Amino acid sequence: MAHPPPGRRACIHTLGCRLNQAESALLCDQLAAAGYVVVPFGEPADLGVVHTCTVTREADAKSRQMIRQFIRANPGARTVVIGCYAQLRGADIAAIPGVDLVLGNAEKMRLAEHLAALDAAPPEDRVRAPRLGRAPFTLPWTPDGPPVTRRMNLKIQDGCDFMCSYCIIPFARGRSRSRRLDDLVAEAASLAARGARELILTGVNLGGYACDGKTLVDAVDRLNALPGVERIRISSIEMTTVLPGLLERMADPAHRLAPHLHLPLQSGSDRILAAMRRHYTRAEYLDTLRAAEAAVPGIGLGADVLAGFPGETEQDQADTLALIAESPLAYLHVFKYSPRRGSAAERLPEKADPETAKRGSAALRALGAAKHRAFQERHLGRTVEVLFEDRAGGWWTGFTGSYLRVGVRGGEDLANRIGRVAVEAAHKDFVTGTLDGPLR
Repeated sequence: MAHPPPGRRACIHTLGCRLNQAESALLCDQLAAAGYVVVPFGEPADLGVVHTCTVTREADAKSRQMIRQFIRANPGARTVVIGCYAQLRGADIAAIPGVDLVLGNAEKMRLAEHLAALDAAPPEDRVRAPRLGRAPFTLPWTPDGPPVTRRMNLKIQDGCDFMCSYCIIPFARGRSRSRRLDDLVAEAASLAARGARELILTGVNLGGYACDGKTLVDAVDRLNALPGVERIRISSIEMTTVLPGLLERMADPAHRLAPHLHLPLQSGSDRILAAMRRHYTRAEYLDTLRAAEAAVPGIGLGADVLAGFPGETEQDQADTLALIAESPLAYLHVFKYSPRRGSAAERLPEKADPETAKRGSAALRALGAAKHRAFQERHLGRTVEVLFEDRAGGWWTGFTGSYLRVGVRGGEDLANRIGRVAVEAAHKDFVTGTLDGPLR
């Protein structure tokens, strides 16, 4: 194997959400087009890019840890820090010895351009984090990237206008704005031509997609017409933005929109929902879940839940647990409240009680595990269609359209193959079964 030219080994470490992952994939292609050889984070590199997250205090700390880890392991290398933490705390990051450049969210997709300028002369200001605009956007994707053998994230929206009281992301990502439809469809076509069989639509507030009079339903329909795309998946969407047309397309066997909705809940207490500025009630959330279940039989439904919001009581937690127990949710993502500087919740007179948060989080995780097990067991004896992606411990695993993880034994390479599986047993992380028919 040929060695990369001196000074041209680069790596990117990505923290946080699917949106960061989608952007990092584009940046890897951008670096390769600029002459860098992109290597895994942890290997020796001449350039390290840390793509940060700031959704919690723990995310801030992890971002700082990864910055310092790269600098220690690669003395003399160039270190660039980008993303949400960089947008909000650029000066703090620039003060870390060894950091060469800090790019906020408005500048990070011009990474190669900034690196070329850095080669010419050291910048007077190492922090580039201007205010984010609201105009529709395009992305610098490259049409000749490497072959794709797994599901791919496709960024179509950024920013949020909802301003939930606990959340700092509108300050880090800006207000809601949408990607030009022709641009996202062109990238999707390129990904499909390179082998992507499932596209996961990503954004901060996907349901807010609106560009040139087009909605998320219009974007989904354009993607549905692309050859090679087997599935289109909505990564996460706010309950109040689910358009009826989405459910209609999920229910249509001829449409490729996956029957899966991840609808952030955060709390099942009306009192806490109001304090969070969530703009719905527990009854409205439950009605939305039931409507989705009725419209799309077999749909997979998931939720985010936040434990330990300021002032949350055991009764509030009981209300949340009762709603989830009554609901058709199939899985939960549980988070502990983390105070964020600049958020409205940080200024609330009531403070979060760590013990209440700990108990609530444990109860939510236990209930989430039980709901997921019930979802798995409903599939026993059924035959499902799986897009295989990963191999570990002798099992090839992948997901159904409804987001059920399925595994089969086998030595054959099943990566990016689709097959029907007769489901036979349920385990902690996935169900298992045997292939039923040919792969495609």
